[in-house]
Amino acid sequence: MEILVLYYSLHGHTASMARQIARGIDEVAGASARIRTVPAVSSGLDQRTPPVPVDGPPWVRKEDLLECAGLIIGSPTRFGNMAAALKYFIDSTAAEWYSGSLAGKPAAVFTSTASLHGGQESTLLSMMLPLLHHGMVLVGLPFSEAGITRTAGGGTPYGASQFSSWSGDRALDDDESGLCRALGRRVAGIALKLQS
Repeated sequence: MEILVLYYSLHGHTASMARQIARGIDEVAGASARIRTVPAVSSGLDQRTPPVPVDGPPWVRKEDLLECAGLIIGSPTRFGNMAAALKYFIDSTAAEWYSGSLAGKPAAVFTSTASLHGGQESTLLSMMLPLLHHGMVLVGLPFSEAGITRTAGGGTPYGASQFSSWSGDRALDDDESGLCRALGRRVAGIALKLQS
């Protein structure tokens, strides 16, 4: 059983979170992570998106959504909202919404931001809205995860988050990494229960 970890990352922070979430998924017996990304949105005048990414995971395909038992999506914050690149892909899933192909599958969200008050929670909430429209079962992080009360950077009950700092040189700390892995384990565990 695979859980799709789908993200957009400009400076690598959201990608680092995706790798930690995938580690958490892979810790659950019977589950594995499928990591995918989305290309940047282009005005049409910019350079064209290459057919395959220069590095990192492959571009997401609609089949990835259909083949996976759960979905975890991530984006950097953009004025308290998800990045346009991720929203552009989500906006293209009308056929999946109409067919109900994601309904009943567990889903979760994660984000990275350059400032402590840069809209982590509102970005997470913005990513939840289309998942609710798809009929997905939203999964958060309970306060029984000790990292939520210890964290000095990121981590919320709405999903995993990270504070990368204005300079962008702050890596995931132990609590942020642990909460990413916990989110992956929770979605994978719930997906297994729903399939049985």
